[in-house]
Amino acid sequence: MVELPPGKLRNELLREVVFPNLGVGDAKVIYGPREGFDSAVLEYDDENYLVIATDPTLGVPRETFGFFTYHFASSDVAVFGANPRWLVVDILLPPGTGREFLRTAMGDLHGECLKYGSSIIGGHTGAYPSVSEPTSTTTAIGIVRKHELKLPLAKPGDKIIVTAKVGLEFAVSAAYFREEELSKILPKKELMSLKRSFYFETAVPDALVARPYVRGMHDATEGGLTALHEIAENSGVGFRVYAEKLNLDPLVKKVLAFYGLEPWSVSSTGTLIAITPPENADSLIVELIKNGILAFELGEFTEEKDRILVENNEEKPFPEFREDPYVGLYDV
Repeated sequence: MVELPPGKLRNELLREVVFPNLGVGDAKVIYGPREGFDSAVLEYDDENYLVIATDPTLGVPRETFGFFTYHFASSDVAVFGANPRWLVVDILLPPGTGREFLRTAMGDLHGECLKYGSSIIGGHTGAYPSVSEPTSTTTAIGIVRKHELKLPLAKPGDKIIVTAKVGLEFAVSAAYFREEELSKILPKKELMSLKRSFYFETAVPDALVARPYVRGMHDATEGGLTALHEIAENSGVGFRVYAEKLNLDPLVKKVLAFYGLEPWSVSSTGTLIAITPPENADSLIVELIKNGILAFELGEFTEEKDRILVENNEEKPFPEFREDPYVGLYDV
């Protein structure tokens, strides 16, 4: 028996097992399942598309459960240019879960819905013996004008603009699940600061600000910035990334150094990769900063198909996604 690796299925397994088994074709499906596309796009009417994404929330710190139940799926809708308008939410809990946990999680989820104008329109909630930890699945739905749809595709010359959250997901999770270990390098105040930073693990506000300036967007979730490979593959382009332009949060930098990790393939949920025509790059960065979102230019897409990391004046292949160290945080 060949066991599945932990985490998201790799693209080759999607191509081999999942994509050949998708039921009947439907002309209303404009963009269905494909590598690098985290949302589906359906025909809605003559002027609009429906954007739909689904994501699970599991293995997260309990106090973040309601927040991520909203933001994981909603971020995928937002990066396609749509406001996350409707949510269908399943919440599955282990027996013995206290009412207070559910009350807090629903209150947090409700608060995020109010903040972004979203409605929960259905779902399922229950406690079951086969469930070992709180788990939710959210389907987020939005409407976007056809000419305003944003796809994670690039043209040669487009700039790579990134919001400054690279590695944050890994660092925050380490602060929760490996607190004793990290206390060797981080004082309690810095650990608490990292824990509170989970509120930045969303691409929703980033994408809603960025969408007038971009060609396309992507949330750098599992595998982090190696998502650039999928964008390049789908677009028929290459890219060049400049290591010295990477803006890492100082606490994230400490955590990655402690674990001996490079930032390129580390889980970075909430980090927006914006694909931006060069004439819009400066305006985009200014607008994000005006809205309290730090961003920087990391590189550009190229007509040549090479995918290059420039580091210490040397060119080398940009790292591939092989195994996300995020998964290892739970092996305690």
